[in-house]
Amino acid sequence: MTTAAAPRAQVPDVAGQITFAMRSMGVAPIPRNYELFYEAYIGSNPALTRDLSALGSQASQEELDKLGAQYFTHSPARVFDDAHGRIAAELETLLRVLRQEQTSLESYNKLLGETYKRISSKSNSSVDLLESAIHLLTEATGNTMAHGEKTVENFVQRSNEMAEVRKELDEYKRIANTDSLTRLSNRRAFDDRLAAVFNGQAMRPVTALVLADIDNFKKINDSYGHPVGDKILATVASVIRSNVRRDVFVARTGGEEFALIIEGNTADEVMGTAERIRRTLESTPFTNSRTRINYGPVTVSVGVCMASSAEDAGELYHKADVALYGAKNSGRNCTILFEDGMQKDFTKSWLIYKG
Repeated sequence: MTTAAAPRAQVPDVAGQITFAMRSMGVAPIPRNYELFYEAYIGSNPALTRDLSALGSQASQEELDKLGAQYFTHSPARVFDDAHGRIAAELETLLRVLRQEQTSLESYNKLLGETYKRISSKSNSSVDLLESAIHLLTEATGNTMAHGEKTVENFVQRSNEMAEVRKELDEYKRIANTDSLTRLSNRRAFDDRLAAVFNGQAMRPVTALVLADIDNFKKINDSYGHPVGDKILATVASVIRSNVRRDVFVARTGGEEFALIIEGNTADEVMGTAERIRRTLESTPFTNSRTRINYGPVTVSVGVCMASSAEDAGELYHKADVALYGAKNSGRNCTILFEDGMQKDFTKSWLIYKG
């Protein structure tokens, strides 16, 4: 039995568990394989979890890649590898241009030095010397300036190419951090954002983690099927998003679990927001417009914890989950704020995404 007043609960090493599972199956520890196992582990895509399990303990790399191609149309690992190659090629081109520019300037400086020596020599005719020097310097300066202009053009072109790669990476990062069903942020993005809460001290007293879990969602899926369950998930996500400020971070962190990171509010204000979401969902009709089948009521249980009550992201997640567990234990469809003295018999895992 773990109490809230006791030392922090140890968060399971998810990365270690995934790596162990991969090693047990003889799977190569490469980024694209880790991505598959991570997504299957967190359970955000039950079909992927099911299909990966079906491969058994001797999955081939070909089978894993086929599964990756099926579920990750734009695999972040592959996209980043491609982008890395393109940027490396552009940088190599820039270095080559710089080396050429350096050679050009060195030649120009050498010419300037030789011309100075000739002007300083008293053995040469002044008129002939000046004419020759002017001719040489004019030609050399013109060539050097032309070469410099070409160098600038090359730099601009290469910079534009790398800017395009950066834009593509930004877009793929957005896709990689978005839940395809609800269009909210996904667990990967949530892990990063939750860790960022503890980068500074100033905002912690007015920052909260809110966990919301749809009540009896398995029963909904079993009764009406996964397509209906997916529509309900999308509707719940829309209701949550429409009931908070634009700057509130909202993510789908698991099958039927959602998380909000709210900054700039007191505990009372956060509880008010959580209650508004809960009441709105409670009164939202979930009815098939064609068949008139009523899938409702659809309710959520909500757990809230202020960041000032935790020392790190793992503890904040654990305590918010303790509050959520308390809401479930209190009959569901309610909101509970974590307080010292609450306890729970198990710990849900949390880990910053490592890809």
